[in-house]
Amino acid sequence: MTDTRGPQPQYEGYATGPLPGEREPAPGQSGPYHPPQAYPSPAGGTQGGRPHGTQGGAQGVGAAQAARRPRTGARTTPRTRKARLRVAKADPWSVMKVSFLLSIALGICTVVASAVLWMVMDAMGVFSTVGGTISEATGSNEGNGFDLQSFLSLPRVLIFTSVIAVIDVVLATALATLGSFIYNLSAGFVGGIELTLAEDE
Repeated sequence: MTDTRGPQPQYEGYATGPLPGEREPAPGQSGPYHPPQAYPSPAGGTQGGRPHGTQGGAQGVGAAQAARRPRTGARTTPRTRKARLRVAKADPWSVMKVSFLLSIALGICTVVASAVLWMVMDAMGVFSTVGGTISEATGSNEGNGFDLQSFLSLPRVLIFTSVIAVIDVVLATALATLGSFIYNLSAGFVGGIELTLAEDE
């Protein structure tokens, strides 16, 4: 490409002239030339190229930082975070598993408690005393009457308690599973149970 603008004028004044700091003072001006400043000087003026208000401004900033420092002996009260949640649905399968295990544990506790109670009552002589009274009341010349001690023996008590525990396991598991279905239906209408959880302090 060729330049068709022709010869351009040369600004010799900028190339050969003195710099702004080296210019001669004007006829009515005393002292060296100072170019105009883009920003005004501080209100306190300048002294030796530094503003008078620099020291005072630094002291003011230091005082503000010292005022913003927290006191070492002060205690801040912790804020306890809380969350409000809603149980929208209960899984019937998980409810059935948990209720089955809990009912089994309850059945075992029932059998053990029955055995311990029978041993304590037998050691205290309750069965012999009550059984003697009942046999005397129901006895006759032909027979000795009802034998309570043989009827309430430990094997019979454990068998009866085990049957009750098995029935309890079946009923508790079925009722808990049915309750989860009923809860899901009711939660679809009213939204479920709302819980407010708070963080431990």
